[in-house]
This record gives sequence, structure tokens and C-alpha cells, in this order.
Amino acid sequence: MQEDFVEKIVGVDYSTTMEQSYLDYAMSVIVSRAIPDVRDGLKPVQRRILYAMNDLGFTHNKPHTKSAKTVGEVMASYHPHGNEAIYMTMVHMAQRWALRYTLIDGQGNFGSIDGDGPAAMRYTESRMSSIASEMLADIDKETINWTLNFDESLKEPTVLPSKLPNLLVNGTSGIAVGMATNMAPHNLCEICDGINAYIDNNDITIEELMRFIPAPDFPTGAIICGTSGIIEAYNTGRGRVVIRSKTEIEEDDDGKARILVTEIPFMVNKSAVIEKIAELTAEGKINGISDIRDETNKEGIRIVIDLKKDAIPQVVLNNLFANTELQSTFNINNVCLVKGRPMTLGLKDLIKNFYEHRHEIIIRRTQHDLRQAKERIHILEGYIIALNNIDEIIRLIKESPNSAEAMKKMYNNFGIDDIQAKAILDMRLQKLTGLERERIENEHKELNELAIKLEEILRSDDLVKGIIKDELTNLKERYGDKRKTQIQEEINSLTIKDITPDEDVVITLSHQGYIKRTLLSDYKLQNRGGVGSKGSGIKDNDYIEYVTVSSTHKFLLAFTIKGDLYWKNVYELPKGEKGSKGRAIQNVFPIRPDDKLACVLNVGNLKDEEYISSHYLVFCTKRGIIKKTLLKEYSNVRTKGIHGIKINDGDELLDVKITNGNQEIILATRQGKAVRFNESNVRTVGRNAIGVIGIKLSNNNEVVGIVTLDSSEAKTKTLLVVSENGFGKRSRLDEYRTTSRNRTGVITMNITKKTGNLIAIESVKSTDELLLINNLGISIRISVNSIQTLSRNTQGVILKTLHANEKIKSIAKIVDIEKVEDK
Repeated sequence: MQEDFVEKIVGVDYSTTMEQSYLDYAMSVIVSRAIPDVRDGLKPVQRRILYAMNDLGFTHNKPHTKSAKTVGEVMASYHPHGNEAIYMTMVHMAQRWALRYTLIDGQGNFGSIDGDGPAAMRYTESRMSSIASEMLADIDKETINWTLNFDESLKEPTVLPSKLPNLLVNGTSGIAVGMATNMAPHNLCEICDGINAYIDNNDITIEELMRFIPAPDFPTGAIICGTSGIIEAYNTGRGRVVIRSKTEIEEDDDGKARILVTEIPFMVNKSAVIEKIAELTAEGKINGISDIRDETNKEGIRIVIDLKKDAIPQVVLNNLFANTELQSTFNINNVCLVKGRPMTLGLKDLIKNFYEHRHEIIIRRTQHDLRQAKERIHILEGYIIALNNIDEIIRLIKESPNSAEAMKKMYNNFGIDDIQAKAILDMRLQKLTGLERERIENEHKELNELAIKLEEILRSDDLVKGIIKDELTNLKERYGDKRKTQIQEEINSLTIKDITPDEDVVITLSHQGYIKRTLLSDYKLQNRGGVGSKGSGIKDNDYIEYVTVSSTHKFLLAFTIKGDLYWKNVYELPKGEKGSKGRAIQNVFPIRPDDKLACVLNVGNLKDEEYISSHYLVFCTKRGIIKKTLLKEYSNVRTKGIHGIKINDGDELLDVKITNGNQEIILATRQGKAVRFNESNVRTVGRNAIGVIGIKLSNNNEVVGIVTLDSSEAKTKTLLVVSENGFGKRSRLDEYRTTSRNRTGVITMNITKKTGNLIAIESVKSTDELLLINNLGISIRISVNSIQTLSRNTQGVILKTLHANEKIKSIAKIVDIEKVEDK
């Protein structure tokens, strides 16, 4: 007995068996659960729910019925996969925020857009929606194929006739084994127009189709940003759609702004978004929000985000778009079953498959109607023969011993076949009245006319197309509505610049190479001669060597002492408080180990062709060399930097200015001399050139600053000079006569042991402010108007009181900045 059993064991390859079993399972999930049919756009469980509700009479024109009754019928007869899975599918088909056109009309708690679950099926009631009935129309006219259910006790439809292009208007999503689908919903009116356009011209292009179907239309509205991803999806079946919430920025009487969110992207959980905003605000990742409230009601979504008084609404909104699902991406992946096989289809292919499905349905429906019409005509013809020979028919029936004999005699005497004879035998006596006779003749005439029309339809493809178009037009008129989702022009992805406020900042660089940006408002305004406040947490033997004022949305050109150039957005510089030391310059710019930063230059936009072609960079070295090169030569941003100027041995780059080609240049030296000449004295050279002599220097002297100004500025500005011991003054520019370059210059400050050497010059207006920083990181911010205007051959006045071992190392001009209150 045991031996017989062993002999029947068949050896199989393990890997082959596992592979085949997995493929069988994968195909079962793909075909029977997760992927919709291209024709009716339904997954099997959805199709079974609608068919069961229709079969039970739970249609839109009947009262609502307990959902549990439908679930029980579906599970018992068609879908034995658990009542919870069936019920949650029903719930999804009833949710207005999940489907563009709901297929089930629910009554009770069917969940919410906040992710709340529905009530149990014993509490909710449901019925088919009106538009869902259009999917089952003509199902009883042999329009579709049927298959046996799981226990072969009943038949179920393999597809619904579906006048509604459900897959196109409602979309779908699902995850199978090894593949997934995510199809976008559309507006019914647009889809109907698009299909009709395809019927008129099968060679229509995607571009032409998009005149009728411009983009998806989501049930939650919101705004589609750009159409490039949509065009790609319509062509290939895959694409990316960026969706933004619909928002408004309001301002109250107190000047406080708030952001109103009235529509959110499709498939986004409203409650989760609000929680995320609150979390990011608490963590300090999004600044400027004082409160957030959910004021959603039956009228629609309403999220109120109150902003702080100093917040910039657009920056806060950009931060919200960048960090929360107020902006999300819908990845279109049009995978569906075509003749039982999963395929990825573009828009035109989806329309084509729906049209072919409806074409087949109408042909089969017409054939069914024609067959029934002919069968009825045949019976009516028997009635008419009987009525025309009623006396003979009655006698014949009376004389016949049974119905079979009567049927035989009717055939022999009048040519009436068995079908007609049986109908005559079943005919009531009331059919013998004149009125009934007239009705029979009229019905016979009408059915003959109908049969002729039906035969014409079967012979004419144009008539079939016309019927499809008429049905779609009728759908559009009955169920069509306005588009919910707006379409905007293409937007670029949000950058750090979009989410960073445009603020004035102070950029400082220490002698040992630490750089940072600090809010200008952190430097409080003081009187001239004050002691200042701590401006940087510098290390021992370090001091602030360079300082400039910029704004976070500006672009920086950073130049090193050896003439290299690097590019950086100001907002990319490390942010620090006044007391922080910053970050090592090598971590910000790829500067060579034996090099260091000399200066930075603020520019707005290097993409403005007209600007960069009409402006120049004027370089100045410590040994008095001047070079002028067209700005355009430096507009091609490179990560690793470029050579900006060739520097002689023993020399270093001091500063760089932007000019218009016809400005005046003033150079000043450490020993208090200055020369003024016109920019036209310096010819334009290439990027790698050395330049020419701007000022003649003695061996122990060097240039400390360069000023460039228009001729009009010479009348409104003064020349400010500052020495290392904290002295400074302003002088009228007309005291500096214009000469040629390569001169020793005239006295700009009377340099003494008390003043110390000159360290900086700047052209200023009385409305400007000045920021001075010493070698210990102590800063002072003063008004230029508080600095006296003196003749050029004087010492000046005390700008900052210095203690022992203190020296002024750098200054920065603050142009027309609104005065900041003391912190």
C-alpha cells in the first residue's frame, strides 16, 4: 500500500513550480481585483456591486436600502472575498471627493475628506446613482457576454454596456502584483465632446483632442499648474500633474494678513494637512504663522491661516506649497485591461477602446431588437391571418381533438406555423374586437418600420456613429457640469529663493576665513562716537576683515585675492546671529587652500542680456592696478569658478565694481592719497588680462579702496574716508579734480599717529547709514548725516570710540535703509 503511494509521487522542479504559481497569482490579482477593464472602467468588485444593486432593484428611482443588504448579496452570489472589502468599495463609490461622478447614492455617514471612516454597513443606506444606471442600460438585450459566478450557480456580466465613459470621467487607482494604475478623472462634458471629435475624425491628434479635453478635472477642484505633464500622459499614458490648493491672501484693518485655503488637491487628507502645518510651525520650519483654523462647512472647504504682522504672505504660502500637501503631484499611469491583458494607454487609445465597446454594444443591441421585432411581426402576421379567417379558425379549433391537431390543420389550411398557431391558441377572445384588431394592425405596421430602420443601422456604420454621438450628447445634457479644476500656466518648481523672504542682510568675512549673513535689523542704530556692540563671535587672533550689505534675493559674485571668481545666491550663504562666527569659507566656496576671499559683488540678474552687454566689471588691486572687462564675460555661472583677473606676483585683488562704461573712478591709498580719473581712460580688455596702472604708489603704500560714480552723483554725494583708529569725515567731491590715471593723487585725509592709516573710502549721501566693524568683532551702525563734512586735508572726527588694541577693519554702506528700532 505504501509502495503504491510512493510510486505515484511526481517529481517537479521547485523553481519552475514557484515561478508558475507566482505568475498565476499575479495574473489573478491583475485581472480579478486591481486593474479596471478599459471598456466600463470598473474592477470586478465594482461591477458586481452595481449589477447586484440593479438586479435587486436598488436603482436611483427607488428608496434607499440598507448597505448591508447589498453587501450580503454581492458576497453570497458574486464576490466571496469578505464583506469589509465589498463595503469599503461601496463607500468609495459614494464619496463625492473621491469620484468625479459618484456611482452610488449614499445616505448616512460615508466618511469624510479628513480621513474619517464610514459608519458600519448596518447603519448606512444606499442605492445606485442616476448616472450609474446609464452603465447598465440595455444589459438585458444580449449586449454583453456572461460568465458563471464562483460556484457556478449564477451568471454574472463580464463587462457592463456602459453608455458612460466611466474610466475617462472617474479615473481609478489600484495596486496589483508588479504593476499599478492611477488614472485621472475628467469632466463629462469635455470627454463627450472629445469622443465625438474622435468619431468625426479617427486621425485626430492629441493636440487637437486637447482643445476639447484640456486637462483632468478633479472632484476637489484646486489648480493644475502647467500642462507639460498632461501632454506627456495623453501621449504615452504616463505623466506628472502638479496640483496646488486654491488660496487667497486677505488683509484685515490692522494690517495683518491671512491665507484662505478653499480647495485642496485630489486625494489629500485635509486634517492631515492642517496637522502638518501646525507641526512645521511649532518646529520653526515655517515662520510667520500665528494661528490655523478649520472652518470647513457644508458650503465647502475653508482653512484659515492667520499670519504674524511682520510675515510676508507670499513667502509663507510658498513655504506651505513646498513643505505640505497644499501642493501635491498626481502621477498619471493609465494601466487597464484590454481584452484581458494589462496595457498602458494614452488618451486617444482610451477613447478608441470606449468607442469600439459602444460600437459593439449598439450592434448587438440592434441585432437583439431586430430579432425580437421580427419574432413579434411573425406572431402578429399569424394574428392577422386568424382575424381575417376567424370563423374558419374557430371551427377548425372546435373540431380538433387536441391542440396539436388544431395546429396541424392551421398549417395545412392557412400556412400558419407552430409558433403562430400556439400564439393564436393562447389568444384571448378580446382580441376579436374591432379595437384590438386595429391595434394589432398598427403594431404590425410600426414593427415593420422599426425592422427596416434596425436593418439600416446594421448596414450603415455612419448610423451607428450617429447613435453613439447622440447618446453622448444626451449624457452631457443630463449629467454634465462645469469644470472644477482650474488650469494655470506652467510653473517652475519652488526654489529656496521662493520660500526665503527678501531681507536686507550684512555679509561679514573674518581674517581667518569665516563667512556668514546676518539680518541687518540685528545691528541697531547708534550715535556717532559710540562703543558699538558685539557683532561676531570671532576666534582668538581673528578679526572682521570684510563687510558688505546685500539682500537674500541678490546674486553674489565672490572674488578672491588671487583673482578667482565664484557665484552664489545670498540666501545660500550660512545664516548666523551677530554673535556667531559663521562657517569656514572653504565650505561655502571651492577656494584653493592658498587663497582667500577678497570681496563680493551684488548683482540682480545675470540673465538680462541687455544689462550684461552694456555694463563692465572694474577690478582694483592693492598695488593700484585697474582692469575693465565686459560683465557678459562673467555671466556663465560655473560651479568650480573661473579666473576673473590675472594678478601679478606680490599683488592681491582688493575690490571690484560694476560700471556703465562712462563713470568716474576714485582710488585711495593707506597713506591718505586719492586720485580721480574717468573710466574711459581704462580700455576694455579680456577676462584673463592683467590691466593697467590706476594710481602710482611708493613701495610701502597700497590701495585701500575704490569708488565709482556717475557725473550726476558727484553733485549729490560726498566722499567718506575712514581710518583704522576710528576717525572719519566727508568731503565734497569737487575738491578732487579729475586727472588721468597713473598719478600719485592728492591728500584725502591728513594721516597722523592719532588717526592711523586710511582703511576705507566710500561715496555716500546724507540719507545713507554706515556699518563699522573692528578687529574684535564689535560693530557700530551710524547715520552718515551725523558725520561732518570737512575739507579733504583734515583728520576728521571720531566715528567710533576704540579701546587699546582695537582697530577699524572694515566698513559697509547701507543705502537708504529705513531706520531700525533698537532691539
